[in-house]
Amino acid sequence: MSTTVMPHDGLGLDTLRLETLIRLRWMAIAGQLVAVLGVHYGLGFPVPLEACLPLIGLSMLVNIVLRLRYPPTERVDPARAALLLGFDIVQLAALLFLTGGLENPFAFLFLAPVMISATSLPPLMTLALGLLAIGCATALTAWHLPLPWFAGQELGMPMLYVVGMWFSVLLGLSFIGVYAWRVAEEARLLSNALAATELVLAREQHLSQLDGLAAAAAHELGTPLATIALVAKELEVAAPKEGEFFDDIRLLRSQVDRCREILGKLASLGNDDEAPFARMPLPLMIEEIAAPHRDFGIAISARFEGPEEEAPAAMRNAGMLYGLGNIVENAVDFAKSRVTIVAAWDARIVTLTVSDDGPGFPPEIIGRLGDPYITRRRTRAPGQPGGGLGLGFFIAKTLLERSGASIALANRPPPESGAIVRLEWPRETFER
Repeated sequence: MSTTVMPHDGLGLDTLRLETLIRLRWMAIAGQLVAVLGVHYGLGFPVPLEACLPLIGLSMLVNIVLRLRYPPTERVDPARAALLLGFDIVQLAALLFLTGGLENPFAFLFLAPVMISATSLPPLMTLALGLLAIGCATALTAWHLPLPWFAGQELGMPMLYVVGMWFSVLLGLSFIGVYAWRVAEEARLLSNALAATELVLAREQHLSQLDGLAAAAAHELGTPLATIALVAKELEVAAPKEGEFFDDIRLLRSQVDRCREILGKLASLGNDDEAPFARMPLPLMIEEIAAPHRDFGIAISARFEGPEEEAPAAMRNAGMLYGLGNIVENAVDFAKSRVTIVAAWDARIVTLTVSDDGPGFPPEIIGRLGDPYITRRRTRAPGQPGGGLGLGFFIAKTLLERSGASIALANRPPPESGAIVRLEWPRETFER
């Protein structure tokens, strides 16, 4: 039971709003103007304004052209977004060249475009931008104008300091880039998982509402159908007793009666809680869940611990069936030869334990199972171990917890091997 969420066409996860890039560049432009003018007029250091201001003006021109050319809702593909961020890196490098290179403390602003890319663009784009930033920083270690300082004085930083700044920029780009990418990737996966869960829940709710819609339709159709039946009866009385016309009227009346019977059944769907299969005893539910997975060369056995005449029964619930089916499917995927399902009940508690004889849960991820980005999916051949514990398991866990179940995961104690999934409901909650 796998679940896949595809991005909307043209609006995938790797697209950025152009408005976001424009606003971030305006912030950078404002910061650059404050820094350049503040150092020149506030501190009195000789900054080459005749070269710096045109560079800042170029960024302003790019922003103005983008704003006039594209609507505010425009989304840019990864390649165009990477080009715009690359322009920001080169423009910053040019400003640093004019103001001291890596001796300038603002050299750490190389991190900003790469971090934006790491949170929004594919890893290859981020890597390319990171290499561009490192290349610019490397060039600035050797080629740059002097750092602005008091008139008549020159502040020359030792090469060891410059190399240290270069390493700082390199480590910052690497660490912050990877960290930002990982956090953003987990957020995207979690968003996908929640969207898939909402899709399953919406489908479940839609199925549960069909009975009510059928009953409402039957009620609305009842009046016009009664009118048709009345007119057909009057025509039957008024028509000659012989001939095709009389036979057609009798056929019409019989079909009207049939329609009324069908509508009567539909009208009872929303209120007949005791209809066949409306409530499922736990043994029948387990058999329905296990049946689709018996053809993969894995033996599935079920054992019941409790008085048979007191077996709990639950309303048919699409979410619960999906969740339990996913648990059994994962057990079959990983099992070597057998899967065991044990159901137990008493007056207070209903428990269901699904175990297999596979390799068990990896110790390093057992505490994180249920997160949407944990996956161990492998191609399965009949009788061979495989399977996954990613998005489908996350959805199954969410649906089962929504039904009131508590879930515990463990491995079989040595020397046995295999995984154990134990679910427990208060009996009143299970039957409700």
